[in-house]
Amino acid sequence: MPKIHIETRITANINVVFDLARSVDLHVVSASQTNEKAIAGRTAGLVELGDTITWKAKHFGITQKLTSRITAVEKPIYFADEMVKGAFKSFNHEHFFNEENGIVVMKDLFDYKSPFGLLGKLADMLFIEKYMTDFLEKRNAIIKEFAETEKWRELL
Repeated sequence: MPKIHIETRITANINVVFDLARSVDLHVVSASQTNEKAIAGRTAGLVELGDTITWKAKHFGITQKLTSRITAVEKPIYFADEMVKGAFKSFNHEHFFNEENGIVVMKDLFDYKSPFGLLGKLADMLFIEKYMTDFLEKRNAIIKEFAETEKWRELL
């Protein structure tokens, strides 16, 4: 089961960073390359405990749907989401936030399991783990850009 760990340092208020990370609208901006849209459940605004979101996007040339549920929220330091239905066998995505001397350290822990047994493990090694790491890093770069400028005001 691959585990992706990403740390992003952001010079901004922890509450702003936390809310941007929970923003469905910002996620759509950060995933524009896959034409990702929220089509059911929470489709705009900030996710809260118990919310579900169904996403529709094009990955690897295939249109896919993925539904996740927000399983934990501790404002402004932690939230987690878990796949309910989708292309992965399973995934759990934890988001941690800590403020140190005016810098927010945002950590993503993304644990997932690909389907198809050994074939899925081979796909992880060849391209899925890198693809998901790049996807999450791009998302975090957009969060950083919005948080460190006045752009966050457009969404929050």
